[in-house]
Amino acid sequence: MTPPRRQAPIGRTAVLRREAVLATVPVAVAALLGAAGPAAAGTAGAAGAGDPYFPLSGNGGYHVSHYDLTLDYDTATRHLDGKAVLTARATQRLTRFDLDLKGLKVTGVTVDRAAAGFRRSGQELVVTPRHTLRDGQVFRVTVTYGGTPKPVTDPDGSADGWIPTDDGAFVAGEPQGAMTWFPANNHPKDKASYDFTVTVPKGRTAVANGVLRSERTAHGRTTFRWHQAEPMASYLATATIGKFQVERYTTRDGVQVYNAVDAREARAAAPVLKKLPSVLAWESKLFGPYPFRAAGSVVDHARNVGYALETQSRPLYDRAPDVSTLVHENAHQWFGDSVSLTTWKDIWLNEGFATYAEWLYAEQHGGDSAQKTFDALYARPASDHLWAFPPGDPGSGANIFDTPVYARGAMTLHELRRAVGDEDFFRILRAWATGHRAGHGTTAQFVKLAEHVSGKDLDALFHTWLYTAGKPGQA
Repeated sequence: MTPPRRQAPIGRTAVLRREAVLATVPVAVAALLGAAGPAAAGTAGAAGAGDPYFPLSGNGGYHVSHYDLTLDYDTATRHLDGKAVLTARATQRLTRFDLDLKGLKVTGVTVDRAAAGFRRSGQELVVTPRHTLRDGQVFRVTVTYGGTPKPVTDPDGSADGWIPTDDGAFVAGEPQGAMTWFPANNHPKDKASYDFTVTVPKGRTAVANGVLRSERTAHGRTTFRWHQAEPMASYLATATIGKFQVERYTTRDGVQVYNAVDAREARAAAPVLKKLPSVLAWESKLFGPYPFRAAGSVVDHARNVGYALETQSRPLYDRAPDVSTLVHENAHQWFGDSVSLTTWKDIWLNEGFATYAEWLYAEQHGGDSAQKTFDALYARPASDHLWAFPPGDPGSGANIFDTPVYARGAMTLHELRRAVGDEDFFRILRAWATGHRAGHGTTAQFVKLAEHVSGKDLDALFHTWLYTAGKPGQA
């Protein structure tokens, strides 16, 4: 994610963004079936995944391996009809479990084709299967639902989720928004493959993650089928809809590129998107092979949104991006998408890394050196917002997209580079991206890897730059 424009210390207009990087109750009850019988001897899945910043995000007791989402959206009325089929495995005995779903009316739930009880409690859809699920049992949940999806407001005041636009919807889910348009185990710890079948009025394009499998028009409506094979966190899913100009091609490495651009942004976006193959090639050389089968961009005209997002395999921009934003969001395909978080507190592993990728790109393409960028930031006084909190401990969900996470996170990596030397530093980056490919990583694991590769004790460096309040080196 590029720093949201809503935050004055960061800023993300075409000019301000570069300066910043440098400065850088139950609602309803449906028929409850069989809850008091033998199932009562089992246990209930937790209502959250245990994240300290978003305690109700995600759920306990099961792991989803695949989502099959069928969506029908009317851009005139903004009504969405959906059916979600989740294939999951129980990680404990379950008499009931939760899904995250905010708003929208649920019309039916089945578990393994048998009608299940369900009720709403805030953002929780509480499901009671007819029979207790065994620990290790693979099961299938089908939820039918509909209504007018609305975005959520995050702790920092920004909107994410299903955000209506004048010609469709800008669908960006970090950190909570996936639950505004499909029922999910909505935490990065739970990754799955996805299929999307999205029907929209003829003349609109629906862009999701992965590879486009088919596009068919009948009776004035067009259906797009997308497949995301590699595991994906729910917040990285999209089904953005609009009047887009589409460009398709395959890179020399066999990656299928799909660019969808709003005509109002096409002129400004064209020279930047032209660089995408070379940016991906450059990042692949530094970080290891590109982790997905598909790539591309969705450039919408949604300037009220205020940010771009690294939606997996196809970053989403609220306007024509500059080259640095293109580099940033595509660096996330390695750092954040392929290698995902286990807790939002570790967000610097996403944003600090993507920001440092910008510094490296500038350094190797005729711009300022990473050292010069670091020095300009470090010259800021101790009272500057850059030093407001340490990036390894942002303190709350309101801070995870704030300046220290991005800029001081990148500064941490630069300090690491200075401490271990270029050869070991780039070995560390590549080993991190390839060793945790399609999985997860924590700050502790990254520190351990850096020490293993370099043979150096780096505890003091990371403690100072990630966890110490105030400006490092200042009393």
